[in-house]
Amino acid sequence: MTKQFWEGRKVFVTGATGLLGGWLTAELLARGADVVALVRDRQLHCMFHRDGLDQRVTTVQGTIEDGDAMRRILAEYEIQSVFHLAAQTLVGVAKKDPVGTLRANVAGTWTLLEAARQVGGAQLILASSDKAYGAAPELPYRETHPLRGEYPYDVSKSCADLIGRMYALTYGVPVAITRCGNLFGGGDLNFSRTIPGVIRATLAGERFEIRSDGHFVRDFLYVEDAVDAYLQLAERLAGTPSLCGEAFNFSLGQPQTVLQIVDRVLGLMARTDLEPRILNQASSEIREQYLCADLAVERLGWRPRIGLDEGLRRTIDWYAQHLGGAAGR
Repeated sequence: MTKQFWEGRKVFVTGATGLLGGWLTAELLARGADVVALVRDRQLHCMFHRDGLDQRVTTVQGTIEDGDAMRRILAEYEIQSVFHLAAQTLVGVAKKDPVGTLRANVAGTWTLLEAARQVGGAQLILASSDKAYGAAPELPYRETHPLRGEYPYDVSKSCADLIGRMYALTYGVPVAITRCGNLFGGGDLNFSRTIPGVIRATLAGERFEIRSDGHFVRDFLYVEDAVDAYLQLAERLAGTPSLCGEAFNFSLGQPQTVLQIVDRVLGLMARTDLEPRILNQASSEIREQYLCADLAVERLGWRPRIGLDEGLRRTIDWYAQHLGGAAGR
């Protein structure tokens, strides 16, 4: 990756207050980009506000479903690159509110892409997910596998992914798609997720509760490696038109059961005495999901730099330093 590419480049980030959005915005600023960030709700304790990133970017309050606002932002700020990260990302919330999830994840995606088609000039990186693949007869997922989500969140990502491909192949909108597993790192305040949840519980001296039977298998990728993936794909898309409409898996390549990842965290925190409680209450979720990232290695030259334990150490350190009143119990 080259710092020169991003120097002065006009970049629009949706979902800037999320885990990936905060880290990506910080790196874009470090590389000299001129960032416009879309913020739906002001979350004072997220990385975006807590680290003062909001003071260093142009912040626009609004929603991704507002087509007039999307057209205005793309045109007024002469946006060159878009990172579309805004989404309703919680599986449990999606099950309770499928319409709201589809509105945010599907309608929001087509609204932004239609604005990009009408205004022109912007290249887009669209955040899909390993969940877009749904249940597959064989693993790991490869980019050639069909997208066949079944549950609300999974379907929303399958649809958004395909809509991105449609705009690329039908209208020539320069879109490339990322499919990552579970991202983790400091700054994730969604404590229903396994890694931030177990770290918070352990710091409080409490046993973590695993919703499933502990044997669901997932892919994990440290957030700084994900940032590298997004930036590298965006740079390549700018210089390689043949990537338009392509999707890439990004993965550490070390699938773990939920129980394994919890045990790793407990070991790194020297609190193996806090044995987790197994609730066995999970439903509407796929038991095994993990990705093959060979295509990203071959075509983009991307590789993860940070191993699982090192990423967990960095994450634990972040929460130990930052977990306070608003983020604590």
